[in-house]
Order: sequence, then C-alpha cells, then structure tokens
Amino acid sequence: MSNEDITLTAGDAEVRVSPANGGRISGLKFDSLELLRQGDRYGCFPMVPWCGRIREGRFLDGATVRQMPLNSPPHAIHGTARDGAWSVARASASEAVITYELVDPWPYPGRVTQIVTLAEDSLTLAMSVETYDDSFPAQIGWHPWFNRTLAGEDGAVGAGAQLDFTPAWQEERGDDHLPTGNRIDPEPGPWDDCFGMPGGVDVTLTWPGQLELKVTSRQEWVVVYDEQAEAVCVEPQTGPPNGLNTLPRLVTPVRPLEAATTWSWRRI
Repeated sequence: MSNEDITLTAGDAEVRVSPANGGRISGLKFDSLELLRQGDRYGCFPMVPWCGRIREGRFLDGATVRQMPLNSPPHAIHGTARDGAWSVARASASEAVITYELVDPWPYPGRVTQIVTLAEDSLTLAMSVETYDDSFPAQIGWHPWFNRTLAGEDGAVGAGAQLDFTPAWQEERGDDHLPTGNRIDPEPGPWDDCFGMPGGVDVTLTWPGQLELKVTSRQEWVVVYDEQAEAVCVEPQTGPPNGLNTLPRLVTPVRPLEAATTWSWRRI
C-alpha cells in the first residue's frame, strides 16, 4: 500500500497518520479544533526502540556496549523509528496498521507494529516490538505535542491548557537531564520530567470552556514536558529515560514488548 498520509474519521473526529514521516500522528481534529501542534517534527511521534535520552548514547546488552548516534548531544534521544519511513499494512475508515523494520543504527533486527484506532470520542494507539532473532532491550512510548491553546474555525483562541495528574513520585532530574535514580515528591512545574504512576498513566488536559482530554495507559511511566510556549507534551512510556540501562525490558522471539495509550475527549 502507498505510504501517503492516511485520514481516519469517526463522527466529528479526524486523524491524519503519516507513515512516511516517522509513523507519526500528524493531526487530530475534533469538532474543528486541531489538538496537535502542526509541523514535520510535531504531531505525535512514536518513541521506539527507546524513549527519551540514553546517557551518552550507550547502553549495555549483557557485556556488550552498544553506541547510538548522539542526536541530542551528549545523549541519544527518542529512538530511531521517528526518523524512518513506515509501511502501511492495512487501513480502513477508522483504523490504520503501520509497520517499521528496525535497521541501522539499531543493531538488532526486529519489527515495530503500530495500530491507530479512532472512535468518535477517543483515539487508541497500540504498539509492539518483536524480534525474529536475538533478544534485545527496548522501550515503547509516544510523544504528543498538544497545542497549548486551541483555535476554532472562527479563529478565536481559547485559554491555555491546564494539566491535572497525581503521580506517586517524580524521578529526580540531574544536570544532564537524566534521572539520578532518586525518587522525590512531585514538584511544581514547568517540567521536563519523568513521573511514576503505578496504577497506570492518567493525566487530564483541560482547555477551559472548550475541551477536556484524558491520556491513559496501563504503563506506569509518563514524561511531562511543558517548557515550550506552543505545546504541552504528555508522554506515556514503558520505562524512564535511560531505561535501556536502568530498567531494561527484553524483547525475545517468544515475548514481544507491547504497550498502548488512549486519549479520550469531551466538549465542556
């Protein structure tokens, strides 16, 4: 199938999937409101086979040291799949399935599958990483750039998004932007920080007088980034930044790594 953008619709909701641009969700409209920041590097991109930063781009696989390109010096950030072209496995009016073959610079063969499912009041993203050969550590996550303010068809811009969540802890952030290994009581924002939510990620964004959106996931890790004027990022993921070193999750031939997140919304 073609790698051109795919448009999914359900009721008043519309999603644009861009396989050729890193398998990202490049647009999400509900009732004329565009929820995602527009631009080639924005929308919502998949973070795979790792999330956030790897310290100095290096991680251990047993006794072997693997080196990733330093695309955010002095670290490697956000995986490799967002920089590649994905293939379309199938698409219908409200669902798309896209795949990505792991290639250099990632040193292990494998396949990533992402399923994008749109309903009238929600979007569900599911992802898996599988290997046909050697086992390897990996992470899965999503990096949405939600618009801080929403503009309707009439051009009127509402109030800025408000964040509400109750994490059990915050990962202390070092000067190198990576978790130190200490867990601290959650501190007030602005944030570029990782939080623990053992009962599952549950974060609410509210644009007063316009829309409420909930980001949920069974995963217990979420990075919140709201230091930018244009957008707010709420990133559910299977482990913390630098997790290939500190909390490795192995993909094996009989056990893929799987994760999902759902965004649900309502007018207010």
